[in-house]
Amino acid sequence: MKRLILAATGLLLALAAPAQAQTIKVGATSGPHAQILEVVKANAAKDGLDIQIVEFTEYIQPNAALAAGDLEANSYQHLPFLKAQIDARGYDIVPVGKTTLFPIAVYSKRHKTVADLPAGASISIPNDPSNGARSLLLLESAGLIKLKPGAGIKATPLDIVDNPKKLKIVELESPQLVHSLDDVDASAVNTNYALEAKLNPVKDSLILESPQSQYTCEIVVRKKDADQPWVKKLVAAYQSPVVKEFIQTKFNGAAVPGW
Repeated sequence: MKRLILAATGLLLALAAPAQAQTIKVGATSGPHAQILEVVKANAAKDGLDIQIVEFTEYIQPNAALAAGDLEANSYQHLPFLKAQIDARGYDIVPVGKTTLFPIAVYSKRHKTVADLPAGASISIPNDPSNGARSLLLLESAGLIKLKPGAGIKATPLDIVDNPKKLKIVELESPQLVHSLDDVDASAVNTNYALEAKLNPVKDSLILESPQSQYTCEIVVRKKDADQPWVKKLVAAYQSPVVKEFIQTKFNGAAVPGW
C-alpha cells in the first residue's frame, strides 16, 4: 500500500512539474537583428522555447552554420539574398516567417543631396549579388542610373545602360561599406551596419528605400525542420505585438515590422 501511495505521489509530481524548455540556437547578425531577437527570446520563453542567440558579423556564415546543423534557425536575411545563397551553394533551407524590413539607404560624408553628387562620383555598394542588385535598383529609383529592362533583383553593374553622371560603382564587402564613406562620394549601406555607425536611414541618408520593398527579412530553417512545433513557436514569438512595438519604438522608422 505504501508503495502504491509513493508511486501515485511521484506520478502526480511528474504531472505537475513544468515541461522542460526546448533549446534552439538562432543565428543573427550583430546589431538590430540580434537586439530584436533578445525581445523574441523573452517572448518565446513564455511558450517553453529557450532561444540561444548566436551573433555573426557578416552575411555568409549564418547560412553555412544553419545548413551544417550548428544552428536550428537564423534571422537576418531577405528573400532575394536567401534565394541567391541557395542557388550558389545548394543549401536545403527555407523561409518560414517574415520579420523586419531594414531599408537600405545611400549615405555620404561629402554631399548633402543627390543633386550634389558630381560627375564621376564613386559610389560603393555591397558585393553580394542580392544586395548589390538592391543597391543598383535604389540608385535607379533616384534617377542616377538606368538598368537594362528585366535586370531586376539580379542586376549587376554590367546591366547599367545609362549613367549620365558617369558614376563609378565600387563593390565591397557589406561590413566595409560604412567605413568606405571616408574614401567614396557615397555608399549604399544596409541598415544594421548603418545603425552601428550611428547613421539613421530616415534622417541621414541621401536616398532611402521605399517601405513597399520586396526585401523584408525572414526566419529561415532547414527544410526538414519546417513543420516542427518549435518553428511555429519561434515565428509566433517574433510576429507578436510586443516585438512590433519594440521595433517601432527602438528604431524610429529605420526598421519596419514586416508581417
